[in-house]
Amino acid sequence: MTDLVLYVGNKNYSSWSFRPWIAMAAAGVPFTDRVIPFDFAAGNPEIRKVSPTGRVPLLQHGDVKVWESLAIIEYVAELFPDAGIWPQDRVARAEARAISMEMLAGFRALRNACPMNIRRTPASIDLDDGVTEDVARIETIWKDALARSGGPFLFGGFSAADAMYAPVVNRLEIYRLTRDETILAYMARMKAHPAWQRWQAAALAEPWIVPEDEV
Repeated sequence: MTDLVLYVGNKNYSSWSFRPWIAMAAAGVPFTDRVIPFDFAAGNPEIRKVSPTGRVPLLQHGDVKVWESLAIIEYVAELFPDAGIWPQDRVARAEARAISMEMLAGFRALRNACPMNIRRTPASIDLDDGVTEDVARIETIWKDALARSGGPFLFGGFSAADAMYAPVVNRLEIYRLTRDETILAYMARMKAHPAWQRWQAAALAEPWIVPEDEV
């Protein structure tokens, strides 16, 4: 099989890069990642050289290019059907895909007000009603999934759904957006995952600072 190369942005900030990266790493999929940092005000021209959208993440598989986080996850799940990227049960898989799509299309208030930032020291910020509503919906999604599956992750074992919400774990922690014990316990399990630890270590070692993401 041709080697997989995943182009990602800064690991400290790039939430959309984090999603397919942690899905692939947690599933044991072999791949190489290449970081193209956001170090130009108008965007890094190196991204445009590899990505037709001028954005990352982008997966290169031989002559095949796949962009958009969820599309990358789906492509890799088809390449590695036994890797457990999606739940085996049809109903659970449908729900996992539904909440992943909800993450893809929604929660704009939270994403706009609270950028992912692995290095940030946790501290509260002023929030508008949209962020509060987004957090409440995410808490409901997670608690319902955990209650049905019994954990430790949303659908039992780590899946693409956990990957799609991984940046939210960082956001809820660093902006102190939840006090719910069930949510905090799930967040602690996510942060203890070896794949999370690998990403975090790389993020903390990066030299780049993006001012607009330093809330």
